Amino acid sequence: MSERRDVRVPDLGEVDDVTVIEVLVSPGDTVSAEDGLVTLESDKASMDVPSPVAGEIVEVRLAVGDSVATGDVVAVLEVEETIEEQGSEGDGRAEPPAGGARAAAPEAEEAVGDATAGEGGDAAEGSAEGGDEAAQAEERAPAGDKPGAAAESAWDVVVLGSGPGGYTAAFRAADLGLRVALVERYPTLGGVCLNVGCIPSKALLHAARVIEDAASFAENGIDFGEPEVDLDRLRKWKESVVDRLTGGLSSMARQRSVDVVRGEGRFVSGQRLEVDGVEGARTLDFRHCIVAAGSRVVRLPGVPWDDERVLDSTGALELRDVPASLLVVGGGIIGLELATVYAALGSRITVVELLDGLLPGCDRDLVRPLAKRLVDRFGVEIHLSTKVSGVVAGAEGLEATFEGVAAPDPRRFDRILVAVGRRPNGDRIGAESAGLAVDERGFLAVDRQQRTNVPHILAIGDITGQPMLAHRASHQGKVAAEVSAGEPSSFDARVIPSVAYTDPEVAWVGLTETDAERNGAAYRKASFPWAASARSLSMGRSEGLTKLLFEPKTNRLLGGGIVGPNAGDLISEVALAIEMDCEAGDIALTVHPHPTLSESVAFAAEVYEGTVTDLYRPTRARSRDGGDRGGG
Repeated sequence: MSERRDVRVPDLGEVDDVTVIEVLVSPGDTVSAEDGLVTLESDKASMDVPSPVAGEIVEVRLAVGDSVATGDVVAVLEVEETIEEQGSEGDGRAEPPAGGARAAAPEAEEAVGDATAGEGGDAAEGSAEGGDEAAQAEERAPAGDKPGAAAESAWDVVVLGSGPGGYTAAFRAADLGLRVALVERYPTLGGVCLNVGCIPSKALLHAARVIEDAASFAENGIDFGEPEVDLDRLRKWKESVVDRLTGGLSSMARQRSVDVVRGEGRFVSGQRLEVDGVEGARTLDFRHCIVAAGSRVVRLPGVPWDDERVLDSTGALELRDVPASLLVVGGGIIGLELATVYAALGSRITVVELLDGLLPGCDRDLVRPLAKRLVDRFGVEIHLSTKVSGVVAGAEGLEATFEGVAAPDPRRFDRILVAVGRRPNGDRIGAESAGLAVDERGFLAVDRQQRTNVPHILAIGDITGQPMLAHRASHQGKVAAEVSAGEPSSFDARVIPSVAYTDPEVAWVGLTETDAERNGAAYRKASFPWAASARSLSMGRSEGLTKLLFEPKTNRLLGGGIVGPNAGDLISEVALAIEMDCEAGDIALTVHPHPTLSESVAFAAEVYEGTVTDLYRPTRARSRDGGDRGGG
């Protein structure tokens, strides 16, 4: 027996000014469950309103340009059975059977591989110690803590943390038909990265680049004058970028029927999490749990953290003011990115780094153009092999003292930013209650399927070791979700790119010269200077460099690095070439558009091949069918 049902706009939360931008159906159309009916857009995100059930469109109540609110009727459907018979009321999505849609499938066989245990460990190979820890701790796990021992009402997957790894895992698991809960301590989804990390910092770095690009063109005939910086408006724009992305995540969570639970989550057993939220405590039973609890900033001892003039990266991104003088403690990626922002806004910057070079882990020839520009263009004062021995808070500022061979004299600063690294949150999740093995630094060892020593509890992202990068976490998240659904998935990335979004940007992937020389690995280098790039010259940015490292016997690409504007976008080609086992000729013979910065990758390969014509290298020339290959 057929009946007519209204399809209404779902809960839009606190989003205002939602407009219909596309109508996807017409009266008389036949639709299936989950087919889109209309597309809505706000200032934060766009989303389709799906049909909750299969049926025929009788009437469409909305048109393009209409403003809508929660509960407005989108369309009228004629259906053969009630919504309750086809699925859960509200979105029409059928509840998975107890144990999940894929619970009856055998779990994927664990890959026999190494765990990524230690800081600085290779993500694809890692250390075998984690596997031993896993076997030992599994014996210590509380009795009955196996997937099949969970209560009938248990979630198929509970994801602890909604950063790039966490929300990716939750959404992928939901797409695979699992019943998913996503736990997040922030008021909005996205974790540290979207709320107080990667995204707001990139927004401010873009603002810094606009200021610098405008200023640098004065000598070429276009003078915009001194910029007028309205911090309130700049801060509001930065927050709007964050709001749009986090709002989009909330919409996608609703579309996928992912239950978002706000609060701090901790294990109370191997099958249960307790979430302490603003509305009280809530317990979540699970068959699988994916730990994506991330990391926190390291707090340097001897610094008066109770003084609001001492900042960590989160505080610096709030952009409360632009201090006349700012001491940046730590010359890594986070410290130099924020130094770039505040220098462009007008602060006098001093950078102190304990090691003998900026961006530890990156080759010195890639860092050199960045360091030169920071000093020459932005007036940044850099002190290497130097540590802050003490900070005293006074009425006129923060008095810092230093130690080192060439340490500066004590001096006063208006603000101090401490950016000396991050610590994983493995010690804050009640791991011992679940039988999880956490090392002394707070990391959880995992295998290539992202399983911890308790096989139905998986872990991803910062909490599983270096490199602590969002793009690593998101790929791990997909693997963890697929393994939880019984899919034969594993994390087998050969390389993971690193990027410093400074000015100029610095990016590297795969083998570095530093690592090769330390480990005695054979390689040959080929470099292309951007001073010979038509595109970089047209941008007024000739300081860049692209270099590639090849295996001498096979000519296979092993690694590469780029310094210059947009290096972070360019490095992906190098990463793909390594994953695809490309040889120098594969890259050199790939036609790149001209004039572009991406040409520099092909030109570096041509340098190795000895076929480059954009540089004059008479001793390196060779024919394509043989002869000596050029080195860098």
